[in-house]
Amino acid sequence: MLDSQFMSLPGITPQEYAYLQTATNGLNEQQVRNFLMIYASKRKNSSDILLFTLLGFIWVAGVQRFIVGQIGMGILYLLTGGLCFIGTIVDLINHKDLTFEYNQRMVFESLQMVRMGGGFSA
Repeated sequence: MLDSQFMSLPGITPQEYAYLQTATNGLNEQQVRNFLMIYASKRKNSSDILLFTLLGFIWVAGVQRFIVGQIGMGILYLLTGGLCFIGTIVDLINHKDLTFEYNQRMVFESLQMVRMGGGFSA
């Protein structure tokens, strides 16, 4: 039943789904609900990162890096025009990996909050 709640996350990939199942193994039902509420508010969708990467070609390069919490790389992209567009092209190809790495960090943070009892209660 709780596994189907993972599928309600927009744009979830099979890789992320499997990672969530592994990460939440051993949590009780209430903890999984709390985890999902916290994680859903923190996670990013790969199509959003793709959109921001595409905007780097016509607007401001590096926005996608700021969104995934890589502030230093975002500033570098901003000052160098996406490393002369080469970095932006690489991010365009690897937008799913950027998103998955960010979401992995958010899974870890969300699990810490739930285990410390900082999650929501019903």
